[in-house]
Amino acid sequence: MTSIDQLRASQAMATLRNQSRVDSGDKTPTNPTSTVPAKMDAVSLSNQGKEIGKMHQQLATEPSFNEDKVAAIKAAIANGSYSVDPERLADNMIKFEDELAGL
Repeated sequence: MTSIDQLRASQAMATLRNQSRVDSGDKTPTNPTSTVPAKMDAVSLSNQGKEIGKMHQQLATEPSFNEDKVAAIKAAIANGSYSVDPERLADNMIKFEDELAGL
């Protein structure tokens, strides 16, 4: 049985042999002054795509969360007045799972 060290060494040698074949392969000279015109790519967006782009730009400028609400919740937690309604929390979790199942 061959040891791992010998496998790695032979793999490196094979890689070097393959690289030298590629380097010494038949190279066709290229003509830099070719008269073939280069093709230009073109993209056109549908109206829906344009609207999505506008929405993306608008959302990028708005904050991702309500800083005032977060500050109020942090203050309520700090002073011990924050309470969680377990029934409401459970209902919202079930609603969220139902929405995910519909995707």
